[in-house]
Amino acid sequence: MSNRLTRFVISTLMTCCLFSPSTAFSESQVAPTFSLPGQNKTIDLSKYRGKVVYLDFWASWCDPCKRSFPWMNKLQEQYGQNGFEIIAINLDSSRQDAEDFLAKVPATFDVAFDSKGKTAEVYKLKAMPSSYLIDRQGKLVHKSLGYRKEEKEIIESKIRHLTETKLVAKR
Repeated sequence: MSNRLTRFVISTLMTCCLFSPSTAFSESQVAPTFSLPGQNKTIDLSKYRGKVVYLDFWASWCDPCKRSFPWMNKLQEQYGQNGFEIIAINLDSSRQDAEDFLAKVPATFDVAFDSKGKTAEVYKLKAMPSSYLIDRQGKLVHKSLGYRKEEKEIIESKIRHLTETKLVAKR
């Protein structure tokens, strides 16, 4: 599929899903693991077990993605000391496009690159950006389609709650 056609399809999906509500997951659904190249290291989701993770899928051409980065930087700064990590997975076919974006809109969190979109397929991505909140046990607890200012407080509330909850060993 051409890059132009891919952008059209994703933009159409994003528009259709823009006003879709966020979704909660069943408590037993474990986040699918992945290992992807990052800016400075390999990003392996299994290594984040015991932390609260905000997993964000983005692309350089996505305007809502550009608007979400300053907010995600703020979240990382505010909750990072409490065991919170952001992983932003870029889906551009060209890593250079992603690097150009990051030069203009820096990230203070981990960025991974998935030019083939395999991780997006596993997570059944339907909009750009899409984000998933993962608890300390590695379970999916929240999904957001698109980036909407009105949902930020809902997500931040969930992050506050999850970062206040310590990992408890099962007996």
